[in-house]
Amino acid sequence: MKVVRTREEFLAARGALRAPVGLVPTMGALHAGHAALLGAARQECASVVTTNFVNPLQFGAGEDLERYPRTLDADVALCEQLGVDLVWAPAVEDVYPAGSTQVRVEPGPLGTILDGVSRPGHFGGMLTVVAKFLNLVRPDRAYFGEKDYQQLALIRLMNADLDMGAAIIGVETVREDDGLALSSRNVYLSAEDRKHALALSQALFAGRDAAGDGADAVVAAAEQRLAAEPGIDVDYLALRGADLGAPPQHGPARLLVAAKVGSTRLIDNVGLVL
Repeated sequence: MKVVRTREEFLAARGALRAPVGLVPTMGALHAGHAALLGAARQECASVVTTNFVNPLQFGAGEDLERYPRTLDADVALCEQLGVDLVWAPAVEDVYPAGSTQVRVEPGPLGTILDGVSRPGHFGGMLTVVAKFLNLVRPDRAYFGEKDYQQLALIRLMNADLDMGAAIIGVETVREDDGLALSSRNVYLSAEDRKHALALSQALFAGRDAAGDGADAVVAAAEQRLAAEPGIDVDYLALRGADLGAPPQHGPARLLVAAKVGSTRLIDNVGLVL
């Protein structure tokens, strides 16, 4: 495995990769969810590349850019264990040589709902850095977790609308044994917060279990579980289509939730069939 830091080092190493190339972009602080992405890429691709970069463009005012966990040594050790070929851990100036970008990717209408309401500018910053990595790495396949479902949907749209050429692969959310979705931000949860946080996945599972009774029953079951948990501040609970459009009368749908638990904002979602 090779670890590189600068853009020049990466571009030199990129030429030695064998196709098909799989890319797993990350912000570091790797956990079992990232391991699932890297494992999927390792299984399907001749060469696996991961980026390890905390992207300042996708953090808004008052968000946790400075305290976002940075664990590069542990991340590199995990990547080596999983058979990654190339780790690129650039500095900000390597990704944004001019200090930022004057031209950014506009997420469109899908970026204005759900997390787009609470985190203005987040999806534009995320899509901009993903576009840069897709252009620089030129992967055949790129892997993203379904836990960040709106992000995945937007990346798929960008890739299709801008003819970027990679196959965008979604990988199922990895959970703790008690159902909590893995997230790098879980390290911020106190023991008490973590107990409260279980209400998010429990609400989603309750909604999924009610899917046979229709959309209203899905939302009602999830809302009932969230209302019973005093330790969370719900941002949104939404039932949408699989493409995050209006939910269908019948067919695949997605139930999504975002809430603040203590001082930590968490998101989660599940797929279901109405």
